[in-house]
Amino acid sequence: MPLADHIPALDDRRFEDLVDAARTRIARYAPEWTDTNPGDAGFALVELFAWLSEMMIYRLGRTPELNYLKFLQLIGIELTPARPAGTVLTFPVRPTFAGLSLSVPERTPVASAEDDADGPIVFETERLLTALRAPLTSVQAFDGYAYADTTAANADLATGFLPFGPLANAGSALLLGFGPGVALAPSVELSLAIWPTSDRPVPPPALGGGGAVPVAAPETVVWEYWAGTEWLPLTVLGDDTVAMTRGGIVRLRTPEAGRIVPAQIGSATDAPRSWLRARLDRAAYERAPELAGIRMNAVPASNVQTVRREVLGGIDGTPGQTLRLTNTPILDGTLQLTINEMGTPEPWHEVPDFFGSGPDDRHFTLNRSTGEVRMGDGTRGAVPLANLALPASSVVAEAYRFGGGARGNVAAGQVSTLLRTVTGIDAAAVTNPVAADGGTDEETLEAAADRARIMLSARDRAVTTEDFEALAKQAGPIARARALPLHHPGFPGLTVPGTVTVVIVPATAGPRPAPSAALVQTVCAHLDNRRLATTELYVTGPTYAAVSLEIAAVVSPEANSAAATLALEDTVTAYLHPLTGGADGRGWPFGAPIRYVDLYRRALVDGVTRLDVLALTVDGVEIAECRDAVIPDGALVALDSLSVTLRQDEEALT
Repeated sequence: MPLADHIPALDDRRFEDLVDAARTRIARYAPEWTDTNPGDAGFALVELFAWLSEMMIYRLGRTPELNYLKFLQLIGIELTPARPAGTVLTFPVRPTFAGLSLSVPERTPVASAEDDADGPIVFETERLLTALRAPLTSVQAFDGYAYADTTAANADLATGFLPFGPLANAGSALLLGFGPGVALAPSVELSLAIWPTSDRPVPPPALGGGGAVPVAAPETVVWEYWAGTEWLPLTVLGDDTVAMTRGGIVRLRTPEAGRIVPAQIGSATDAPRSWLRARLDRAAYERAPELAGIRMNAVPASNVQTVRREVLGGIDGTPGQTLRLTNTPILDGTLQLTINEMGTPEPWHEVPDFFGSGPDDRHFTLNRSTGEVRMGDGTRGAVPLANLALPASSVVAEAYRFGGGARGNVAAGQVSTLLRTVTGIDAAAVTNPVAADGGTDEETLEAAADRARIMLSARDRAVTTEDFEALAKQAGPIARARALPLHHPGFPGLTVPGTVTVVIVPATAGPRPAPSAALVQTVCAHLDNRRLATTELYVTGPTYAAVSLEIAAVVSPEANSAAATLALEDTVTAYLHPLTGGADGRGWPFGAPIRYVDLYRRALVDGVTRLDVLALTVDGVEIAECRDAVIPDGALVALDSLSVTLRQDEEALT
């Protein structure tokens, strides 16, 4: 017998149902009672007991839900807190600044130009930045034979350029010219943000061979500076770009004073500049890298804010006392809490729970989503002593960081309001050259329940397709994931035994969400530790079928044409979107056809009576009228073009 047959049916009666049931029984049990109108005093008692019964039924009906939530807690399932978005900020130095460099402190706040309903969207720098006054004015690509001026393409950020030429052979180089007229500051850190072209029509290259993350690139890039007669090596402090194959920051130590000799090199013959270059010493690219842009004085930033010395309140000596932080959600591991019990503040330490805490352990637990701080009860965790001298201020959050959510995924150029004055920085030019991404809201209860079901069956091992998809979502801000068994990205359409390809769709805005190379690497490494030894794993981004849609609709005479147009555009765009589309609103199904009748029905928004034209084009092929559009297997749809025209219903006017 199926388990579903044993599930009891819950009483879902409401107030009106109970009153109607009582009214039908009055004639049977009290035939002399003929006035059953709401104004009757006796009937008021019926309504009172119906209301009490409804409350009791409601409470009893919630018991299964309570048990379910307790079971989730029992197996260690908690809602994943919001994740902060990340981006790169650049801090140009004013040309009139007297020095050659200056320092931008760690956690310098910069806000978006426009606030939303929840207040300003603030980003903080993640480390100390040394900003140089000498501007980057020339970018050239040397392919081993000739120089190509790519300065304009670097400034555009949308064109893209090949830093080592189309072949990227050994000896090719990317040259960066600083100045003229301003020398590079000597013996300081130069921070360069480098990222490859984005929004390509093809997904990022798949990572395979078991999914291991390469610790070193197969290419060797050597950074050098021009010393007047030869190129001499630079000290590389850090390189996140893996030989310019993914976005990141390169940190270089500039030479000592007088070592760089300004010169005219390549096509930059207008004035002498200070030159640095990245030279390919050994090349093994499968495809020559293509860059969107390079920016100096760059530092990573996150959609978080730092709070210092916040008073939470006082300790009254009761077991399990709770206090609450003002700002949420809290970043994991950032809360530093002190409690003044005997006149001197002492640090207390955060633990995930009190199960391993003794009666003398200075431990507390933190709910990152609500900001609730809970103390021990004397058996599991110590009970802090009350400080009579500080009855309302003995507990202090020395520092913590809060922030996160999808609201932080702002567009490029939006983070531009410097909230703290930094002498010498051109505040009007501070910006984020690339869009912020990676921010996600707190996990929903439904998503946590789905994750618990998969976790119990997978036990942190990737065996079935559901295992791969659930574990991929745990690795980062992944909105959707689909595992394709027996599929090899290099051999589409063929069955390859032992191979699994996981397609990931990040939680980013835009009609074509595509994962960055860093996110692909992260997911690949996460799954690599959980796959079977015999499974050949590949992680890649989605492919998209380009969709163009033309709609000519008829609206009723009383309809607002502008409002109807916006509603129609929003409805169709959301229906075909990779993350919000489909019949259930959870994203367009992989490889699902676009059904003409469903699309027609969606287009009939308020005010629209019928459609004259519903023309659909997929990948440049026009779909016949009233025919469904076939989408390639495993692909999503991207609405690249939408044209909506409306006219009033002439028949209704007559």
